[in-house]
Formats: sequence, structure tokens, C-alpha cells
Amino acid sequence: MTSPTDPRIVATRVGSTPDLLGESPLWDDRRQRLYWVDGVSRVIRFHEPATGAEGQIAMPSIIGSIGLCEDGRLVAGLFDGIHLVDPDTGTLAPLHVPPKNERMRFNDGKVDREGRFVCGGMGVFAEPVGELVRVDGTGRAEVLANGIRISNSLCFSPDGRTMYFSDSLDRFVRAYDYENGELARPRVFADTQQFNSGPDGATVDAEGYVWVALVNVGKIARFAPSGKLERLMPAPTDMPSCVAFGGPDLTTLYVTSIKDSGSGRAISRHPQGGYLFAVDGLGVTGLAEPRMRLTAGGPADA
Repeated sequence: MTSPTDPRIVATRVGSTPDLLGESPLWDDRRQRLYWVDGVSRVIRFHEPATGAEGQIAMPSIIGSIGLCEDGRLVAGLFDGIHLVDPDTGTLAPLHVPPKNERMRFNDGKVDREGRFVCGGMGVFAEPVGELVRVDGTGRAEVLANGIRISNSLCFSPDGRTMYFSDSLDRFVRAYDYENGELARPRVFADTQQFNSGPDGATVDAEGYVWVALVNVGKIARFAPSGKLERLMPAPTDMPSCVAFGGPDLTTLYVTSIKDSGSGRAISRHPQGGYLFAVDGLGVTGLAEPRMRLTAGGPADA
């Protein structure tokens, strides 16, 4: 599938099965493998471009996001908390499980440049009950923000000193100074109301530009570090949910999408809704994802 506006851009469908709620594409540069999640189906999926191998890892609950760990495991935001996942066996180890709250589940998350997992919660019924938490390698958690309805667009500048984040229902991507363990100087980075969409998942490329999935209008936007729109392009399906760079040279933009989120808020009308796509020919390079630094003797090793 080539872009109608630029024939150099080619989108290729990946995998044989559509996701109900595809999210959190994640390139593992060591294994040359792409991971992503189908939150509603409760699985982590993977695909290896070099061999065509694909598979999935069953999870015990809805899963919102994943990150890489230094020891080869994945860190995952499940409904109830943050867990470590062995991708070869599917074995789980809890890292941070807060008091039970059936009104909130964990959603979008990323490992920051210091090796900690930052994950935002969301209201199961889009109530403002979500928290943004940062979990270190010992399992210690710190709440960075609260009152969130649907956490999304979480990513970090190349130097790690700026964090981008959104509550999708506000239709803003905000930027924060992110230093010394604190969030400071919140400001509007991008107003996606102008595109008639809330912001969904996001990533940062090697030039510090921010790519955002505009889930309500089937488009992907690239913003300069200043917040200025650099490009707006059609997504391969009508409900793109998240983006990430991958491939051997980090020049492929992987795009997850939604078929039916299960909430009634997002149902695709596209014949290829829910599939993962690889978009090539963008002329942009991504960044290798940081890995969570785990501490021996922490709760996950108990």
C-alpha cells in the first residue's frame, strides 16, 4: 500500500491476525523482534521481520503497555499493576501492585532514559481516576500525576529531559521538564483539537520530533520539538492507536490499530482495522528504546 501523497512511502500489513485493541509497539534491538499488545485479547504479540516468525504470550488481564528490561524480560502495565514478563516462558513477576481499584487500569507506558518504567492509568469508564506512576528497579513507585481519564502519548525527548504526555479526552499533548525525579513547567505542546482527534500513542525520533497517532481521524502527525506541525499523513487504517520505530536501522514506523476497543468508544469501519502495519520510506530514523534497570534482590526476585 503506497501513500496517495508520496509514492515513496509504503505501508505493509504485518501478521496474520488483527488485534481488537492494538497498542504499544516496541522494537527489541537485541532480538530484532517487534513486540506489541492486544489489550482486549490479553496477549503480547511478537513478530521477527528477518524470519517471519510470529507468536503471542497470554496475559492474565487486560494489558496496556510494555517496555524492555536489561535482563531480557519485558515490563508490562496490566490491569492491576506493573509486572515483569519472561517472553520465552510467559512467567510473570509482580513489580508494583497498588491497592485494588476496579475503576482504574494501567494503560500507556514507556521506560525513561534513566531506566525506570513510567505508566499512566485510566478510568475504566473514562472517569478521572487514573494515576501516572514511575516505578524503579526495586519496585518502588512514585505518583507523578493523578485525575487522569485516559493516559496516552507518553514518550521522552532524546536527552530524557522532556516528557510528553496526554489525557486523550483533553485533546492536548503536554510537555514537561523531566529532571531530578520531578515534573515541572507543564505546557501545551500540541493541540490536536484542530485535527478533530484526541492524541493516542506517540514516539520520538532521533531528531527529537514527536509522532502522534490521531486515532479519531485516521492520521499520524509529526511535530517539531517546538510543537510546530511538520507533517500530517494518512494512517494505513482508520483508527491508528500507537507508533514506534523499529527494524535493523530503525527506519520503519510500526503502527498499531484498533478493531474494537471493547468500550464502545472505538470501533473500526476499515476492512483492515486492528492490523499492525510497517511504514517505510519516511526518511526518518528512530531511537533504540531504553531498558529498565532492575535491582537484584528487589520484589521481582523474591
